[in-house]
Amino acid sequence: MSGRHSGRPTLEQVAARAGVGRGTVSRVINGSPRVSEQAREAVEQAIEELGYVPNQAARTLAGSRTDAVALVIPETEARLFAEPYFLDIIRGISAELGASDKQLLLTLVRSERERERFEQYLAAQRVDGVLLASVHADDPLPERVRELGLPVVLNGRRTADEPAAYVDSDNAGAGRAAVAHLAGRGRRRIATITGPLDMYVARARLDGYREGVAAAGLDADELLVATGDFTEEGGRRAMRALLDRAPDLDAVFAASDVMAAGARGVLREAGRRVPDDVALVGVDDSAVARLMDPPLTSVRQPIEEMGRTMARMLLRELAGEATAAEEGAHQVLPTELVVRESS
Repeated sequence: MSGRHSGRPTLEQVAARAGVGRGTVSRVINGSPRVSEQAREAVEQAIEELGYVPNQAARTLAGSRTDAVALVIPETEARLFAEPYFLDIIRGISAELGASDKQLLLTLVRSERERERFEQYLAAQRVDGVLLASVHADDPLPERVRELGLPVVLNGRRTADEPAAYVDSDNAGAGRAAVAHLAGRGRRRIATITGPLDMYVARARLDGYREGVAAAGLDADELLVATGDFTEEGGRRAMRALLDRAPDLDAVFAASDVMAAGARGVLREAGRRVPDDVALVGVDDSAVARLMDPPLTSVRQPIEEMGRTMARMLLRELAGEATAAEEGAHQVLPTELVVRESS
């Protein structure tokens, strides 16, 4: 037996056989000098034993740069332009890449067909690396990008043990801080409007909410939990559902400012005063929070800095200084409660 696999070996299999990180394999393939001789020999031996053939994008990555980076957002145009979050992420990424003379290509992937077309675009060596925002739990794109030999950095993560490089914020801490604030103001029936639960960010904020309820000594009541989708209309639907099944609620933690805005409209229609009858807290500390009536208490994420950090991580990997398998590839930035008149 030659030890070769019948299927096409992956970069991860080469790394496992060589006993090194995936990034080390990429650097060996790309001819980077930032690899020890021992590691280089181990990788070359693993490549030979497995019969691994690097694709053209991986072989030419180091020597034939496109000076372009793709930012992929798997959402519709309507959501992209309706949510300040995405605009702030783009602003941070663009500022960091601009200083490096890299061109930013914005791509919306809204269907399986568009994802396949984007993968073909990557395979044609059109970009040097990929930044991916708004990731869902079942998104296969990070693995596809890595199989093409390109570095990828996520905004957020798909699971708690995300293997790809990512920049996230303390989402569970956001939920805890919001509930602690509301409980400290004497609120006892604190509801929450979550984001879509196929996204780790939404599950983490829900976990933080539940931890905050327990820490405040309040009764956990699933009637006080409604699922939204990070849109204003989703916030409106969830708020209506909450009022129907828990009319005695006296506070709401919405997992985004945009959903809080939707909830605020429904509360007004129902004759509930904010904050007298129902206190309201959001997340992001966006322009939406500052312009609401009354201004919204919100948990601030350092959104632009998240974008800058994503771009810096990608640039470091392109320069052969770091990889997704090495220290610093997973960064979680702190959040901060900003108190305004809504609570």
